[in-house]
Amino acid sequence: MSSQIIDGKGFAATLRAKIAHGVETLQSDYNVTPGLAVVLVGTDPASEVYVRNKARQTVEVGMTSFEHKLPDTTSQAELLALIETLNTDPSVHGILVQLPLPDHIDATLVINAIAPQKDVDGFHVANVGMSSTGQSAMVPCTPLGCLMLLRDQLGSLRGKTALVIGRSNIVGRPMARLLIQADCSVIVAHRHTTNTAELCRMADIVVVAVGQPGLVRADWIKPGATVIDVGINRIDAPERGPGKTRLVGDVAYDEVAEVAGAITPVPGGVGPMTIACLLANTLIACARSYDIPDPEGLTP
Repeated sequence: MSSQIIDGKGFAATLRAKIAHGVETLQSDYNVTPGLAVVLVGTDPASEVYVRNKARQTVEVGMTSFEHKLPDTTSQAELLALIETLNTDPSVHGILVQLPLPDHIDATLVINAIAPQKDVDGFHVANVGMSSTGQSAMVPCTPLGCLMLLRDQLGSLRGKTALVIGRSNIVGRPMARLLIQADCSVIVAHRHTTNTAELCRMADIVVVAVGQPGLVRADWIKPGATVIDVGINRIDAPERGPGKTRLVGDVAYDEVAEVAGAITPVPGGVGPMTIACLLANTLIACARSYDIPDPEGLTP
């Protein structure tokens, strides 16, 4: 059998169109424009590219983009002061501090300084706690994107067995929480799990986020399972020429695609969903700040 390819790029484009329509609704009916502030400290090349893409897509859906690019010599106190200013700015509805931060800044302290209602990354301890107990909260963008792709592919997830490989605070743990809330039976595997392949063969849904190229092989996968590959790894590609590289996921795509029922490619799968879900969270945060119903029904 050959898997159905889950087109995250196409889904993200459709989602952004919905968000743009929601922004238009807020502007026309309530005279409100969502605003997203992104803070970048330092000059990490990958972060700079990501921030540029965020700013471009923010403007494309009709939102206001606020960019704050700070030198890597910025002190923790200076960064916290900026966050406090953004917390009290009524034109800013979402705040994102790009990670990683320089070593002299405590990332956890910074994340928890963001007002929970403006924490569109969903990393604030209050949002984590509320999400864990089934309360309304901001949900981390990449797991939210994975959940949207799964629901689009499978419909209801109720009763399915799901394996999450990886337990990071950014993807693995929140992904497991979302799947539990979707009434899945959830297993979490990590570096100390001794029977990951065996657990994987039990799963109707496999979500992999460990940063290890080609970890998941075809003989790990239950025939017909849906595989969500969150990994983005750059590896050498000598076949493309000297010094060339290419992106691969945590799943051995070519062989797993012969067994799985559906699979996300890398690139073009989960990646495009992250910024789209960031914009969705900003739209939701803006609507909530004015006690307006979610105009596009994007609340998970």
